Amino acid sequence: MTHYLTELYTPKPAWLALDLDARRQFFAAVGAGMSELSALGVEAIALGETNATKLHAASQQFFAIWQAPDEAAIDALISGIATSGWHDYFETINASGAGDDLNGHLSQLAALNHSD
Repeated sequence: MTHYLTELYTPKPAWLALDLDARRQFFAAVGAGMSELSALGVEAIALGETNATKLHAASQQFFAIWQAPDEAAIDALISGIATSGWHDYFETINASGAGDDLNGHLSQLAALNHSD
C-alpha cells in the first residue's frame, strides 16, 4: 500500500543568515542523498510555496508531498531529512500515513468513537 509524507515548513533564522553559496552547498548535499531514497521508491509528488489566502491556510510557508511504496521507505525519507541537517534550517511539521480512497477515508472518519 502506498504511503505518503506531507511536510509543512518555514525557514528558521539560521537559513536566512546563510549566503547563497552556503545554501547551494547544503542543497547539493541533500541532492546527493536522494539517489538512495529513489532506489527505495521514494518520489516527490509536489513541492512549493503555500497559498496563505486559502481558507484555513497553514501558517508554514512551504510544503512537500512525497510518496513511497511502504512505511519503511517513508521512515528512510524522514530519517534522511533529519540526518541532512534540514531541521537546523527549517521548522517542520510532518504528516504521514498510508493512502486510501475517498470512501475508505470516510469510513475511517465514521468509525471514530464519539464522545457522549
